[in-house]
Amino acid sequence: MKPLNLTALLLFLGGVVWAFTLSDRAVREVQDFYFSAVSPFLKSGSQMETRARNFLTETRRSKELEVELGSIRTELGRLHIIESRYRDLEIENGRLRHALNYKKNTHFDVVPAQVIRRQPTTWWQTVDIDAGQSSGIGTQLAVLSNEGLVGKIDRIYGGQNRSSVLLLTDEKCQVSARVEGSTEVGILSGQRGRFDGSPLLRLRFLSADAKLQPGQRVFTTGRGGIFQPNIPLGTIDSVKKGALDSEALVRPSVNFSDLSTVFVVIAGDS
Repeated sequence: MKPLNLTALLLFLGGVVWAFTLSDRAVREVQDFYFSAVSPFLKSGSQMETRARNFLTETRRSKELEVELGSIRTELGRLHIIESRYRDLEIENGRLRHALNYKKNTHFDVVPAQVIRRQPTTWWQTVDIDAGQSSGIGTQLAVLSNEGLVGKIDRIYGGQNRSSVLLLTDEKCQVSARVEGSTEVGILSGQRGRFDGSPLLRLRFLSADAKLQPGQRVFTTGRGGIFQPNIPLGTIDSVKKGALDSEALVRPSVNFSDLSTVFVVIAGDS
């Protein structure tokens, strides 16, 4: 046996003999010393165990809260979608009520239609509506809104219940117009290249000494056989006098930036 192992064995045997030969008092003293020595470590271990358990509990609770938060976010997104759809339906319902009321109150026989297509490049020239030949619509019929004259039907798409409307803001749409409170009569049309903001209309061939004021209203005369009389067109914005005649700029009655529901006149007063 190695000397080191022999020494360790002798020390162990000596310790055992010493422990068995101690009195009860001595044993209790040794126990008290031992427990007093290890007590701080036991308390520290207990505190660490409590903290570890609390940490694990908080971790599990955080995961549960994260799952709950994800569920709430999903539900909130679904409610936002429902709210958006509700608002769209509310707006559409308001438009339908408005169309029904207009159809009842107007003295024209009209077909309501929705604007379904509008190209940015021809924003002030044409729009497409969801009414065509099957709705009794043909070309050269007046198209109105509750605010006034929108334009006229210039094309029917064959095989589709769809039409194209030439807007009043296009220079090719020309209307015989009169100015309220005066004897002035002229031709109203759109202007070429007017794409910024709401375009103004041109009222041409007025008398050279036309006495007009901003704010005077302009209506259709009914001449020409396309547009019925007394349809609102707009209001005088400014007047420019020339050597032989005068010309006025007219602000449209219709908000051409936001067209949705329109009415095609099938028949009416002339």
